[in-house]
Order: sequence, then structure tokens, then C-alpha cells
Amino acid sequence: MNDKAVFAQPMRRRTFLGGTAAAAAALSLGINKSWAQSGERIKFWDMVWGTGQSYTDAAKGIADSYVAADGLLNVEYQSIPWASWYQTFTAAGAANTTPAVSSGAAYLPFYFMEEGKMAPADDLLASLDKAGKNDFLPGLIDALRTKDGLAAVPWSIDLRVLWYRKSILEQAGADVPTDWQSFIKTGEALAKAGHVGFATSGYGFHGIASVLLNNAGGLFNEAGEPDCVTDRNIEGLDFLHELVAKQIIDPYAIGYDYSANVVPDWASGHIAMGFEQVGLPGKMPAETAADLVVASPLTSVSGNKGAAYWINPLMMFKTTASQQSSEAFLAHYLDNLHLFWEQGLNSDLPVNKSITDLPLFQNDPNLARSINEWQPVGKTIAARAKYPFGALNAVDGGSAMINMLQKVLQGESNSRALLEELQVGLVKVLNP
Repeated sequence: MNDKAVFAQPMRRRTFLGGTAAAAAALSLGINKSWAQSGERIKFWDMVWGTGQSYTDAAKGIADSYVAADGLLNVEYQSIPWASWYQTFTAAGAANTTPAVSSGAAYLPFYFMEEGKMAPADDLLASLDKAGKNDFLPGLIDALRTKDGLAAVPWSIDLRVLWYRKSILEQAGADVPTDWQSFIKTGEALAKAGHVGFATSGYGFHGIASVLLNNAGGLFNEAGEPDCVTDRNIEGLDFLHELVAKQIIDPYAIGYDYSANVVPDWASGHIAMGFEQVGLPGKMPAETAADLVVASPLTSVSGNKGAAYWINPLMMFKTTASQQSSEAFLAHYLDNLHLFWEQGLNSDLPVNKSITDLPLFQNDPNLARSINEWQPVGKTIAARAKYPFGALNAVDGGSAMINMLQKVLQGESNSRALLEELQVGLVKVLNP
């Protein structure tokens, strides 16, 4: 999404690395061809992440600081707004006018990989391995690997963790939950005190995804076919039904909008617990932010732990004027990702251990717990499928999960029937 909050107030823009370091990075990849066309550049499309214009200025600064090694192409940066982003990319793909390199939504690379438009990132990853720069956090590369190769490299993680308001739990005499059973007990105490124990809106399917993945559930089987009616998923919906019945979820949540209702309810204390982005404190007043704490991952009714995340990718297209130039530039860009977090420009988690080991993260208990406990158990909505696939875009942005959520919030409690309906909806998405 493009409405990310930040960990801290943005600092003044730093001076970016110069051409010498960029050239050295490219040479370390073993790239030194002399077939670049005079004046030609490779295009880099970048979504408007983080803090908006200040993020874009920083990203453009990293791109502009790249000076290609002899024979390679320099880069041209272009900011892409989130409005109509999917149409922008698919139209470019149809016309073969895609950029050389791009950031984008989590599941976009898989669509283009199936369309034959994507240049696999396997050689880039091998070059990073050789240079000792492959320090991606666990599971991220595997989540981007398709049967046709590595669809992209990761650059940030949109992770959902369990937040709670410390002072409100104390006032309600409630313990920090450690499993589903204690979550319900804590939620009951909060509800009795007039607070919400599971934050959601009528369109917040990320909360359902968090519950299903926490219980080792998922939407697909190993072959990537819809497989919704499973014991793990039934248990997950039964858990949500109990939250609704005991008004641990706000009875009016179905009519809520996230920005207009959920965020203010966190700030006011009406919401005291829920699965949210790591950057939640950045959306809050200072007093509320100081009261927010990340709990450890819950143990589900089946004894599993899990979390929902979306991996934001950097991808390469076959329309590049020079694949070697695309790879050299991305190596440079990955080298400079730390700037986004050091300057407070991104609320998502970084993907590199070298960045998450910085005091910025390890000295903050909430960030440290998110990285050390939640990220390793994170999964995408493609969980249980052997490989991710292009239709995940339509699933992630479609209505099937939202329709199920709204029926749960309305009190429909036949978990199997709801999952059977979801199954039908996903079959239609995958076989239009």
C-alpha cells in the first residue's frame, strides 16, 4: 500500500553513495561489457512507498547516485502512483513497454513470470552470494521462487503482528495472551471493560489471513489449487466466530473503514488489541504509540504459530536494454536500502539481516520482537502451495475473502459452509 506510516520522524536527507562505490559494486558482480548504447538508460519504476514524497526523493537519490561501470547503462528513475497501478503495469506488459527494473505489489512478479515478461533474478542472487551480500531473512527467497525461477528479490516486508495497549490490559486486569484460549480470556476482560480485543473493519481481510496462517491453514493445496475446506481453516473460523459472539470484535466493525474508524479507535483506546502492521505506532499520537506493545506470536488451537506477511519485491523485466545493467543497478540499490530505515522513511520491515541487526531495530523491543519472533514464522497467502502463482494478485485484491469476513462479522457461524463458498469464489478467480 502507499499509506505507510513511519517508525520515526524523517531525518534530513543524507548524501548518497557516489559513483566509485557503485562502480565497484557492479564490478564485484563480474559485469563489464562494452555494448551499451550512447546516452541510453535503463528505466526504474518505483511505487510511492513509505512517507510519500520524502521516500520518493530518497529513492531517486539512490538511483541517481548509481554510476554504471564501463560498458553498462545508467538508470532513469520514475515514480509510479498507486492509483490504477495494476492497469499501469498490465498495459505496459501488453505493449512491451515495461521498465527494466521495478518495485511493485507483492504478487505482481508472479503474474509477469507466467506471462513470460519477467527476467528471473537467479543470476543476481548468485552474484550476491559470490559477493557475500546475500543476507536475506529466512523464508523470503523461497517465497519468491517459482517453477520458472526466482521471480524477484525482496526489499521490504509488510508483516502483521499482534499489538496491544499495555495500560488498557492492566486496567482491565487482563494478561497478555500467549495462545488462542488466553486470547479469548483477555478479549472477554477487555469487552467487559468496554474495549475491542480484535481490531478489524468490514474490509480488513488481513486479520482473517493472520488467523488462518497462525493455525497452519491456507487457501491452496501444494499444487496451487483452491483448498479452503480444511480442519485448520475450520478451526480458524470457529475462533473468529467466538470472538464475534463474545463481542471481542466490535459489533459495528462491518461498517468500519480502516482509516476513518479503526485507526482513530486505536488512538482513543476503544481498540486495545489486534493484528496490525509493524508501523502502527507511526499512525498514533505519541502517548498512544508509547503504550503499544508487540506480543509474542500466539500458539493456535492446533499448536502452530504463524503470521501473515506481504513481501514487497524488486523485479526485472525482459524489456531491459541490458540485463547485466539491470542486475548491476539492483545490486547497488540493495546496498543502499538501509538509508530508508535510517532516515525513518519506511514503516515496513527490511529484508536484510545486516539492517535488522542495527541498533535502530534491536534496541526497540517491539521491532526486535517483530524481527526475531514474528518474521521467521511469517507466510504469504500462497502458504501450502509449492510455488506462488500469478492469480494471487486477483485473490489478494478480490472480494472472495472480504465477502467471507463480512459474513463472519454478521454472525454467520457455519464455518464449513463459509469455506465452501470461499472455495467456489476462488475457483472462479483462478478459472475465469
